[in-house]
Amino acid sequence: MNAISGMSNRHELTFRGVIIGIVITIVFTAANVYFGLKAGLTFSTSIPAAVISMAILKAMRDATIQENNIVQTVASAAGTLSSIIFVLPGLIIVGYWSGFPFWISAGICATGGILGVMYTIPLRRALVTDSDLPYPEGVACAEVLRVGAGEGGDEAEKVETGGAGLKAVLWGAIVSAIFYVIVQTKVFAASVTDYFRVGGDKGGASGFDFGLSFALFAIGHLVGLWVGVAMLVGALIGWAWAVPYFTHLHWAAGAAATVAQDGWSHYVRFIGAGTIGVAAIWTLAKLVKPLAVGLAGAFRASRARKAGTLHELPRTEHDMPIGTVGLISLICFIPIAYLLWHFAVNNGLGGATWTLVIGGVVFVVLLSFLVSAVCGYMAGLIGSSNSPLSGVGILVVVIAALLLVVGVKPFLPPGAEKPLVGFALFITAIVFAVASIANNNLQDLKTGQLVDATPSMQQWALVIGVLVGAVVIPPVLDLLQHTYGFLGAPGADPSRALAAPQAGLISALAKGVITGNVPWDMIGIGAAIGVAIIILDELLGLSKKKDTPRLPPLAVGLGIYLPTSTTLMVVVGALVGAWFDRHADRHPRAEATKQLGVLLASGLIVGESLLAVIFAGIVGLSGKQNPIGLVGDSFATPSIFIGGVVFAVTVIVLYRWIIKMGRAAG
Repeated sequence: MNAISGMSNRHELTFRGVIIGIVITIVFTAANVYFGLKAGLTFSTSIPAAVISMAILKAMRDATIQENNIVQTVASAAGTLSSIIFVLPGLIIVGYWSGFPFWISAGICATGGILGVMYTIPLRRALVTDSDLPYPEGVACAEVLRVGAGEGGDEAEKVETGGAGLKAVLWGAIVSAIFYVIVQTKVFAASVTDYFRVGGDKGGASGFDFGLSFALFAIGHLVGLWVGVAMLVGALIGWAWAVPYFTHLHWAAGAAATVAQDGWSHYVRFIGAGTIGVAAIWTLAKLVKPLAVGLAGAFRASRARKAGTLHELPRTEHDMPIGTVGLISLICFIPIAYLLWHFAVNNGLGGATWTLVIGGVVFVVLLSFLVSAVCGYMAGLIGSSNSPLSGVGILVVVIAALLLVVGVKPFLPPGAEKPLVGFALFITAIVFAVASIANNNLQDLKTGQLVDATPSMQQWALVIGVLVGAVVIPPVLDLLQHTYGFLGAPGADPSRALAAPQAGLISALAKGVITGNVPWDMIGIGAAIGVAIIILDELLGLSKKKDTPRLPPLAVGLGIYLPTSTTLMVVVGALVGAWFDRHADRHPRAEATKQLGVLLASGLIVGESLLAVIFAGIVGLSGKQNPIGLVGDSFATPSIFIGGVVFAVTVIVLYRWIIKMGRAAG
């Protein structure tokens, strides 16, 4: 045990640390909610939060690495809880809700999130302490905390992580925010768009919509080269083949843009859904064996551990008391039962209320623990950002819908399908909140283990983060829904609506299973494409060479499913990010320079996303769709040229600055 762990009074779970964590949480959670709905992807908040809190705490007395760790723990918990957007907007898309009722939405987030924290506590020793799982993001975050605290690396590395890292985040946020504001004035175009007929007036239609978004660009940098290439492949499948083919097969008169968008919405999105579904199931199936072997081995190691009293155990073994864990878990089931009861009696399911409540609670208990173990293991194996949470959501909603069809629907009068669809999404949202938190918590606890943090302190910090996220997420969701809407929802404007791809897919599956109206032909085509991509990816994976090309099937499915306004700029960001990383490898301090690139990308996402949320509030208050527009439609062509040039020049300047700063640190 080192000197720090031997201290009886040290700063760890402090009031100032919690406050800093809450402030950072509000910022990153709002950004993640917006961007997850826009692009179907969220970003890890642990490292950016650690860098920001590091800079703040250094200006205060007696700051410790453990206190800094608590700040990132609070922030990452709430940021991860924002993954609830992959399910909850489905209630809007199927026309069941018209907004997000605060107490109901917050209740889902809070109870599911806290239950996720509790379920991962007994798994910590099995999956963290006694496990050889790599936890890539947890280890990376611990290294950032150590370097910032001066416990690792050289002086140059300390400078890079502290001052330079904060500069990268802040300037990224400022630049993307300013660009977003100018886009809203219409002086810069929001996108470069063109739709056209293929094969003459009686042919099909296609086109592209290239969004000028620094946040999308930054996501491309973060997801990496081969995910970006896979999304490009998906976009080409969708728009170079499927949209022209199906709009020709089902010819309709009208503008090329309208025809192409209708073809994508009615046919191609379901092809993408089939590809995503197969890819998600394949990803989970690949993890069944390592999950079973890993859990069995870890539990055997735990049982073999020598018995010892609490004071004899290292600080890193001090968990929240198991009795407290059990009590809090039981308390969580009371509001969960109430939420299920409230939904049933207020939505035409009163005849099956107690079946739904009792069966629903049992469903949550069992499925939640299962997904906690699976998600925790997946996060340890491949990182929480890469863990296929959407696949978990797909499986949970299909299981829930099938159980409702078999066990409840036959006993209800005709016309009960719609509320049953709503109930399936509602209960899936609760389980998904558990899954999203479990997907992150063990990563945080691994970070804590590496920096000599007290697990019980982190576990309480995780609960705080969940509660803050539960308060922040519903109003942000409600604001975005009323300002932009969600693609596929009743009355939503497709040109403005947020894609919400996972919520759209999960709601379509719930509706299709319960009503028996699933477009299986389109989903089947997508599934066949998914199988072909899986085979190709596995063949590529046979090579043991470094930097072997891969084609992640889930990314291909997203490329088909998402609009090109999202995918194309992500592809550009992935290509530029790969160039940046290879350029950094040719110089000293390569890893530090790459980390600065990651922090710059995080800042770019945060700046644009926060301004988008603020702008949504301005639109709501003013009642105008373009409250700060300075030019009219006649300026559309110049705005494309000006916006595109400024965007490209800004990217070049930012990356040259980051490379220069990385060299200076060395």
